[in-house]
Parts: sequence; structure tokens; C-alpha cells
Amino acid sequence: MSNIFVLIKKLYYNEYLVILFVVLMALFVRLYKIDSPIADWHSFRQADTASVTREYVRNGINIFIPRYHDLSRVQSGIFNPNGYRFVEFPIFNAVHALAFKYVGLFNLELWGRLLSVIYTLIAGLFIYFTGKILYNRWFGLLTLFIFYFLPFNIYFTRVILPEPMAVMFGVAALYFFVKYTKVKLYKFLVVSSFFMLLGILVKPYIVFYSLPIVFYFVNNFGVKQSLKKKETMVYLLLVFIPFFAWRVWMKRFPEGIPFWQWTFNGDGIRFKPAFWYWIFGQRLGNLILGAGGVVPFGLGLVGLKKSDYFINGILLGAFLYVCTFATANVRHDYYQSIVIPAVSFLVAKGIFYVWNNKEYSYYWSKFVVVIALLIGFLVSAFQVKEFYKINHPEIIAAGNAVDKLTPKDAIVIANYNGDTAFLYQTKRRGWPVVELPINELIEEGAQYYISVNFDTQTNEFMNKFKIMEKTPTYVILDLTVKTDQL
Repeated sequence: MSNIFVLIKKLYYNEYLVILFVVLMALFVRLYKIDSPIADWHSFRQADTASVTREYVRNGINIFIPRYHDLSRVQSGIFNPNGYRFVEFPIFNAVHALAFKYVGLFNLELWGRLLSVIYTLIAGLFIYFTGKILYNRWFGLLTLFIFYFLPFNIYFTRVILPEPMAVMFGVAALYFFVKYTKVKLYKFLVVSSFFMLLGILVKPYIVFYSLPIVFYFVNNFGVKQSLKKKETMVYLLLVFIPFFAWRVWMKRFPEGIPFWQWTFNGDGIRFKPAFWYWIFGQRLGNLILGAGGVVPFGLGLVGLKKSDYFINGILLGAFLYVCTFATANVRHDYYQSIVIPAVSFLVAKGIFYVWNNKEYSYYWSKFVVVIALLIGFLVSAFQVKEFYKINHPEIIAAGNAVDKLTPKDAIVIANYNGDTAFLYQTKRRGWPVVELPINELIEEGAQYYISVNFDTQTNEFMNKFKIMEKTPTYVILDLTVKTDQL
């Protein structure tokens, strides 16, 4: 029996075995419904991302000219017959396409979700090692645990979106910068700038991850001296020259650049009561932290010191991010996946603050903060479980029917109020909405019309065009054949 206790003790103190166990558990919880079709929460955004990959698989990878399935004017206000899609530099899509084509084993959607999971597991390891360097291994492990198992982050790190990859690049950049601050080797600074560049190319919002770097230089050298330092200039040049080159290149394809000005303050909500309610009350306090997690989060704020430059910086970066892109963060909860590393560090800081503060009752304070965190996980999970549901399976059935009944190069209208999730299910290019009179869309190439809603417009089209297939949940029309020709 004593040998068993010795073994357990060894395992407890072997941090890498503990990390391995945590990583495997993080993988396990993300396998729930990993094979779901793209019809769950925020399926429209996932569909757009996966569509770029699908076009790469079909037509080859041109990383400088990404294309997708939506030809409409919905995204940019300009007819997009070539399906250009200039949102993020398509590193995610290139890797996704290569994995699907040359590794195989899984379908395109499953590969997309698995890659997001892999990026998140790697990001967690960078977070762990960063916490270990700055504080100690237990702080790193706690931050890792929170990052991996926040229910909000579990869902949004098994979706087909570029955010998990961008977060991985961002925290990798921070890890190598922290390494640089400890050993002063320029190679770590260069590697950090490389990962920061990749992160900003994938999601420009990752630029807010640079605040800990700014804090470090300003705290140690002042603003003027920091701007004069060779290290600062090298970092800025390595990161921003390629980024701005990409942005200049994008401008050659205006029809492929979605409207983006609205993301800042398109509806004027910034700093109004509704902004604080949605961002800090509903999203951070309720959805992400599940109310109970606010306790260690708040204690983390109380326990912050000037010497905590890293957490101060990443937290300020997160705050500036949600304030800068106020409308986008209020309208879409997936925008907050960018701030989860900052939340994880601060919650861990709050727990450590209680553990190490002798002013608090030793046992009761620990008990309260642990129970609060557990309640937070449960309350958050209760809400997040709804994200996994497929609320409209009819778009999947209709999409499969279109794939069987129409040519592979057919141009279709999958009428779904502009939501591209339905169009994606058809595996065809076309329109997600009837944005012009039907005759004009036919002139622009539309050949088939599909709808899962038997509204006035659909019934009108059913009287004008040949019905290829009709079920209680969807209808497919051939726009090349009018009823008076039958």
C-alpha cells in the first residue's frame, strides 16, 4: 500500500504527467459532437471559413487569392462573380486543405474542427510555460486548466474559425517575448515577432496581444527610449511590413472585402449602458464566467501589482479590443474568444491571491473561491450546451438533395435571408438570398432555387419555374425551365 502512495506522490509532483493528463482531458471534452455538420451556433461564419478550404481542395491552393461560395453583394455591396474572400490571410484554410487532401481519414468539416482543437491544445501549452516563467509551475497549470475548460472556450475552440489558430500564434509570440526578457537572446525576439506577424495576418485583432510587450519596454526604458531601441524597431518592422503589404494587395479585390467599418461602433453602442450590460454583464460575467467565476476574476483585479506587467498588459489589451470593436463584440459572442487567455490569467491570479494572502481565513477563503469557480463552470456550461444544437436540420437535407440532383458546377440560390450556412450545405456556389429580381439573378448565372421556407416569394417562384423536388421541409426549383414551357 505504501508503494501505491509513493507512486501517486511521484505522479503528483511530475508536472509533465499532470500536463499530459490535462491535455488529454482537454482533447476529450472537445470531441463532443466533433463530427457535427456546419449547422450549429455561428454556422454562417464557420461556413464561410470552410468554404474557402473547399475551394482550395477543388481548384488548388492560391494563398494570395482566396475564394469561397458566396457570389452575392451581401458581404461587400459589390457583385462577386469570382467568389473572392479577403477577410483573413488564409493560413488556416491552406493547412486545412492540405490535411484533408494528403492525410485523409476524415471529412472536410471534421478536419477543420480537429485542427482548431489542435491549435488550442498548443496554445494552452504556451500559456502554461508563460505562466511558469512569470510565476511558478502551479500558476501555469492553473491558467492552463482554466483556459482549457472554460465551457465557452471549449465550444469556440472546436469550431471551423481562424480564431483558435490566431490565439495560438498570439500566445506563442508572448511566450517567446517573455523568454527574451529573461535571457536577452535576440533569436527569441525574432521568433516572437514572427508569431505575432502570423497572428495579425490571421486575425488583425491579435495586435492587442502586443500590450504586454509595450508595457515591458515602457516600464523598463520609458516611452522615448523604447522607441529608439533597436529591438523595438526590429519587432515593428518584422510584424507590420508584411501585414501592410497584404492589406495593400487586398485592395485589388474590393468585391471580396466584406463591410468592416460597422465592427467599430456601427450602431453607436460603445460606452452606452447597453454596451456594459452586454460585454461585462452578459458575455464576461454570465456566459464566460458563469457568474461564479466573477469572484476569482475580481480578486485577480484586486491582487494585481505594477510588477504584473504581463497580466496588466494582456488585460488592458483585451479591454481596448472590446471597446474598439464595440459593435462586433456586442453582436457576436465568438469575438470574445480572443480575450480568453487574458481572462484565464486573471482568474488564476485571483485564485493565487487568495491562496497566498494571510489576511483571508485560510480554509474558508479557499473553499469559497473554489466553489465559486465550480459554480461558474456549471452556469456557463448550462448556456453553452445550447450552442451544439442543430436547430434547422432541414438545410442539411435540402443541401444533400441539391448535391444529388444538380451538376457540380451549378449556380444556385439557397434562400436563407443572407445566411450562407444553407448555401454551404448545397456544395455549390451562388446566392444566400434573393437580392435582386429573380430574372436579373438568372441573367447573372443562377440556375436553381432552393428554399426551406414556403413563404410568398417561394410560392410565387413555384408557380413560375419547374419543381425538381418538393418535400414538407424544402423545395428545389429549376430556374432554367419555366412552367409555361412544360
